[in-house]
Amino acid sequence: MAGGIPKAQLMNGEGMQRALTRMAHEIMEQLAPLDNVVMVGIRRRGVPLAQRLADIIQAYEHVKIPVGEVNIAMYRDDLANRELKVEEPNIPFEVAGRTVVLVDDVLHTGRTVRAAMDAILDQGRAEKIRLAVLIDRGHRELPIRPDYVGKNVPTAQSERIGVQLAEIDGGDGVALY
Repeated sequence: MAGGIPKAQLMNGEGMQRALTRMAHEIMEQLAPLDNVVMVGIRRRGVPLAQRLADIIQAYEHVKIPVGEVNIAMYRDDLANRELKVEEPNIPFEVAGRTVVLVDDVLHTGRTVRAAMDAILDQGRAEKIRLAVLIDRGHRELPIRPDYVGKNVPTAQSERIGVQLAEIDGGDGVALY
């Protein structure tokens, strides 16, 4: 998460819940029937967001969507520049033939999503992969576009988006730094 003093508060907990509920409804409408849908959160903040989306869908549709997580460390294209901590994906279900909703907090260059798709495809050939992000801040370097977006936030390259989640940070919110 970004540090320092925020320039602007973009979302509070209530706004985040509204955005996730809207995204969940879009997923329900577009991917029905939901019996072949699974959620995979990109570690770290994508995982609780994936669980929240699955919980919202369960509350409305009474369908339990399996949730897994993927750590993209081994799939990054900048491995030489990073300290490597290898962890296997925690995907406790088959992805082959399923519709995977990949979930992350902020979409920026697209490189994290590309790495996550590689990690998922190493687990099996998904029927479809859809992308859900809480914040799309632009500045794509790869041709990746989200299917479900909580909020579009045009940013300067020098700005950062900080997402706080109760499960990790003790409270919910999104701020521009």
